[in-house]
Amino acid sequence: MLLKLDRPKLLGDVIGIISELVNEVKIKINKEGLGIIAIDPANVALISFLLPKIGFSSFEVKDEEILGVNLDSLRNVLRRAGTGSSLILQTQDNTLNIEIHDKIKREFKIALVNIEQEEKTMPSLEFTCTVSMSSLDLNDAIEDCSVVADACSFSIKDGKFVIDAKGLNSTKSEFSGDEAKIVGEMGKGKYSLEYLQKFIKSCKLTDKVIINFAEDYPLKLEFPGDSFNLAFVLAPRVETGD
Repeated sequence: MLLKLDRPKLLGDVIGIISELVNEVKIKINKEGLGIIAIDPANVALISFLLPKIGFSSFEVKDEEILGVNLDSLRNVLRRAGTGSSLILQTQDNTLNIEIHDKIKREFKIALVNIEQEEKTMPSLEFTCTVSMSSLDLNDAIEDCSVVADACSFSIKDGKFVIDAKGLNSTKSEFSGDEAKIVGEMGKGKYSLEYLQKFIKSCKLTDKVIINFAEDYPLKLEFPGDSFNLAFVLAPRVETGD
């Protein structure tokens, strides 16, 4: 295979975000593009990323390849690519060869790792509530909640979308149909802010986010871009009785 990216910063940013959730992943490269689906060690969050073929300036793939990669190693190399750099990815024997082209040509070799995990797929989920809104607004609401609690609730009530959190203190952000496209009449889910704060680092990649949830049901956040799709699924926070 030979892949060339003229704007490698996107891939570097995404790998940086995913590396906060998992240490190693299987990167699948086929005629559709470059994809990652992984589950964090606690089995609480799933990450799905697709950089389709059209996102590359050159894309030569004969057969599907699955690369086991340590994300810290890959992230550190991708950070060496500047704004005006281009990136070439190739495999040779048991290594991933990365060339960074700017004023000079730099080469890195990353040893591939054997990951004995079953191939992951995006689960089939049916949601009762869907909200499309500004990613910046979601980022602000999540950060507000992190000030007062370790979990927050997403809900739709009376035609409004509400993100709130309660501990000793509380906060609430309320969005009407003017600020968000809201589909669904009623529904509420509670989710860990530890994970959400990692997810919302994706807000810098796109100005839109799609939020899917239901009553006591997993949350799905989608960050659709012009040439990529990044999504997260998060298990609900289960309340236990006294």
